[in-house]
Amino acid sequence: MTGKIQAETIVTAHNNADFDALAAMVGAGKLYPEAALIFPGSQEKNIRSFFLQSATYLFNFKAFKDIDQQSVKRLVLVDTRQRSRVAHVAPILDKPGLIIEAFDHHPDSEDDLPMERAVVLPWGSTTAILVKYIRERGVPLGVEEATILGLGIYEDTGSLTFNSTTQYDLEAAAWLRGQGMDLNVIADLLTRELSAEQVTLLSELLESAQTHKINGIEVVITQASTEHYVGDFALLVHKMMDMQNIRVLFALGRMKDRVHLVARSRSADVDVGRICTSLGGGGHPYAASASIKDKTLTQAREELFALLYSQINPQILVRQIASRPPVTVTEDRPIAEAVEIMNRYGLKAMPVTRTGSMVLAGLIEGGLAAKALGHGLGKMPVSEYMQREPASVAPDTDLYPVMEIVLGQGQRLVPVLENGEVAAVVTRTDLINTLIQEPARIPESLLPERKHERNIATLLRDRLPENLLAILRQAGELAQAMGFCAYAVGGFVRDILLHQDNFDLDLVVEGDGIAFADALAGKLGGRVKAHHKFKTAVVILQNGRKIDVATARLEYYEYPAALPTVELSSIKMDLYRRDFTINALAVHLNPGEFGRLADFFGAQRDIKERVIRVLHSLSFVEDPTRILRAIRFEQRFGFRIGQTAERLIKNAVELGFFRKLSGARLFREILLILEEASPLACLRRMSQFGLLIAIHPLLDLDSPKIALLEEVETVLNWQRLLYLAPPVEEWRVWLLALVAGFDDEQAALAGKRLHFTKRAEREFTVLRQAIRGTANKITTWEYRKGRLSELSAILEILPLEGVLYLMARNKNENIRKHISLYLTKLRGLKIEITGQDLVNLGVAPGPALGAILSQVRAARIDGAADCRADQLALAEKIARGGFDVGPGE
Repeated sequence: MTGKIQAETIVTAHNNADFDALAAMVGAGKLYPEAALIFPGSQEKNIRSFFLQSATYLFNFKAFKDIDQQSVKRLVLVDTRQRSRVAHVAPILDKPGLIIEAFDHHPDSEDDLPMERAVVLPWGSTTAILVKYIRERGVPLGVEEATILGLGIYEDTGSLTFNSTTQYDLEAAAWLRGQGMDLNVIADLLTRELSAEQVTLLSELLESAQTHKINGIEVVITQASTEHYVGDFALLVHKMMDMQNIRVLFALGRMKDRVHLVARSRSADVDVGRICTSLGGGGHPYAASASIKDKTLTQAREELFALLYSQINPQILVRQIASRPPVTVTEDRPIAEAVEIMNRYGLKAMPVTRTGSMVLAGLIEGGLAAKALGHGLGKMPVSEYMQREPASVAPDTDLYPVMEIVLGQGQRLVPVLENGEVAAVVTRTDLINTLIQEPARIPESLLPERKHERNIATLLRDRLPENLLAILRQAGELAQAMGFCAYAVGGFVRDILLHQDNFDLDLVVEGDGIAFADALAGKLGGRVKAHHKFKTAVVILQNGRKIDVATARLEYYEYPAALPTVELSSIKMDLYRRDFTINALAVHLNPGEFGRLADFFGAQRDIKERVIRVLHSLSFVEDPTRILRAIRFEQRFGFRIGQTAERLIKNAVELGFFRKLSGARLFREILLILEEASPLACLRRMSQFGLLIAIHPLLDLDSPKIALLEEVETVLNWQRLLYLAPPVEEWRVWLLALVAGFDDEQAALAGKRLHFTKRAEREFTVLRQAIRGTANKITTWEYRKGRLSELSAILEILPLEGVLYLMARNKNENIRKHISLYLTKLRGLKIEITGQDLVNLGVAPGPALGAILSQVRAARIDGAADCRADQLALAEKIARGGFDVGPGE
């Protein structure tokens, strides 16, 4: 169409746009720089004047009528997903092939458009969500852009004072301030002096306000009328809320030919967003509005009353649904007794009380107690494996804290405390029976399908190489075609969130993992190595990349420290078998779900708080290698092992489970620790937990050993800058230092505990003996001020790891300096003549050739025979004169 603007992507917001919608459009424009921004219009005077005066010029907004509709392939919505609120782009909403994406902070509604991708977060403003992605992508902002984005956040959060404000809104505002956000401009735009008309209207609202008790909840309803439109009606309602300290307010304002409804709620019992949606509007549970046509003020008020009585829930108190008397067990009783009590009463969990009282000490779950019993821990006191500091409530608490504890935090049972003692309990069954009768009571944020979802497709696109991202998409498409669900899982996902490079791809399939791996290998041109016992496979691509594929599975351990037995399961149960919450993450790969994060166990919270938590109390009993992994991740990421996890580590060590580990599994984990960037920090933590002496009684870190390990760390850090060839196997240097002071028999015992083969054990013993011999020779060499060629000959018998260890353990600075010289210069020093040159001089082929070349190289090391001519002359002299062929002589 001639004269029309060609735009493959357009960005728009809801009609009656506020500053948050306007700012979010500007933010989306930074993420989609090729997009055309379509402003939907607004009734608010400040918005309208600001847009007309500034936004059109600064941010290049377009009118939808000027866009060639046929050119539009992607529609990006901000601050809404509802079809009825984007009527200005209605002609393209049902266009075949149109991709619709959204950024929104409003709850789902039945009017929502189908989305290819939706980023929906319960934050105080949509603009804060856009700022998050702008920050992650490193998109630069100008002062004007930072200011308009800040304006959106400040307006929708009441200048960061509304209860709906989250830490993410605060973080976004702080970052924007650093980008030059002008607070004076924001203050000028948000500070609104009331006009005479607004004062009159506010007075009318105050005079007509009536308080009604609806299903036990106090609701204030007010109304006002005017023959023409008065701007900032929402501002008047907000001022009225503050002046009268109202918790729930519905304000009806008849202006011209329609009734405007503005609603605010500070009560969890009244979801004003849901009520306004029923009237054709929308919003949040705490702030919403609607524009009602073709109804009188009286009719709108009557319809509002009907909705209030049908949708406001009467309060239910904990005492009304709690079970009495509570069945409890004291903390000193054995686990076997707790299992017997729970079996007798058919309980899934029960409170644990202090010995001799009803004071709450913890909570014990039936499944965990039964597993502990199966591991032979029946005689251990309940206190060792109970959940400490469980959430509890008082009898007069309403239902919402209980829902948060059971549905949000996953705690199976909630103790009810009176006067500090357990008086009753609310079980999951008690809560479910109540909610079956009144499901509308469940806050949307607590629904499982809402609580754990976050889409990180943009983060994947930004962080991953294109070829790896393509593999993820192909894997998802293949899974969809096979009727499976595929996920990327574990450390790969964790490191994406930590913004660390990790391209080791682990996939989990809800379906036949081996069949999926075969199909994926065929699609990518690779081959498969399958492990049928564990239902896993490795896809090996032509470029050498390996993709681990597993069937979603549930592992159980037949005895402590055993390898797991595998059963088919779902992704949630597969993640539950993992070592730590931070590794129990999955990302959906199927089309339509691509990038959606599955976090059932609070991994994102723990990553944010930088804490290592286990998923259940028997984690270290079932697999003690997790203790070493906890230490490794703690030091690698600068996290801390959580208080409960630390207690469980000490418990597992005291009960001897760490000693039951096979040498092969133990050595594999030790090797991974010694290959970390900071092995010494890990070794210190191992010592604190008594893990080193559990491997060998002499492995404890005393002061001399710590001093040696610190020197090893210094030397290894130094050698990394040299890029020595072949690459140093640093773990060998650390291991030599750990067994320093051991005699050969003690070192051999340590090797056996780490499952060394006889050959490896013998080689390690020979190396230690060679190091001792070399150390003596170097001391003698230094005493008699020997030549550099002699030092080189002494050190060349050792592998690089032995030389570096010798440098670390030697306290003689002159010797350390000369070992450094050997590593940086002498070791790589070459001569310019070859054996063929000697043959040309008449030397017969044989051992004499190598001996002569060695003597020439020794002369070069000592500063003689620097050039080829001198080297040839010296070689000829040696060949004629029958010099002794010993090197360095």
